Amino acid sequence: MKKSTGRTALKHRVLSLLKLPDFDQALDELSKLHPRKVINTLIASLYTDDEDMKWRAVTAMGFIVSNIAAKDMESARTIMRHLMWSLNDESGGIGWGAPEAMGEIMTCNEGLAEEFAHILLSYIREDGNYIDYQPLQRGVVWGLGRLAQVRPDILREKDATRILYPCLGSSDATVRALAAWAMGLLGVQDGRSQLEALLTDNAEVHLYRDWHFSVRRVSEMASEALGADKRKDGS
Repeated sequence: MKKSTGRTALKHRVLSLLKLPDFDQALDELSKLHPRKVINTLIASLYTDDEDMKWRAVTAMGFIVSNIAAKDMESARTIMRHLMWSLNDESGGIGWGAPEAMGEIMTCNEGLAEEFAHILLSYIREDGNYIDYQPLQRGVVWGLGRLAQVRPDILREKDATRILYPCLGSSDATVRALAAWAMGLLGVQDGRSQLEALLTDNAEVHLYRDWHFSVRRVSEMASEALGADKRKDGS
């Protein structure tokens, strides 16, 4: 009974911290709790309908798992494998939030990025572990864009721009917008003509970037990507 009460109290503590207005303070407080016990509540929070709570859980996952990896890399790998398993048909679930969490964790930890970036990429490869369910595709491409913000070279080494290119033609506007974002961070290369075609795509999408939500048009994301590529070229 005491163990059950303790788990319930920890769960409530984690959830209350995720709701703090000052999220930096929340992360600091979360880091003082037992990390492996915190992770279970964070993973469960990935499934919530509360978008703000879900994305805070994603961010916290990156922070906490990176802390775990610094002391025990194998435990961090186990968490990554758990997220991968949740995306497997054999898991019996859907894996909501798993690709976003994987992307955030790898953004926070270079060692895990080196080991698992190719797995995240495989979820949008038709010759890989392709996920055809578009809501999950959004998570995969978001995770790649997030990783591209901090560790673009790891993705470039794995030919990520070529793998992302088909996502620009997705029937899902959010996938198109996120693919444009990621490609702009990595370098457009052969995708320029497809991005230029998206300059007239006025579909509006709801995005989470840099701890904030915004509504953007696909055309704006394509323009940003093309502008970023020009700056990389020095033009």
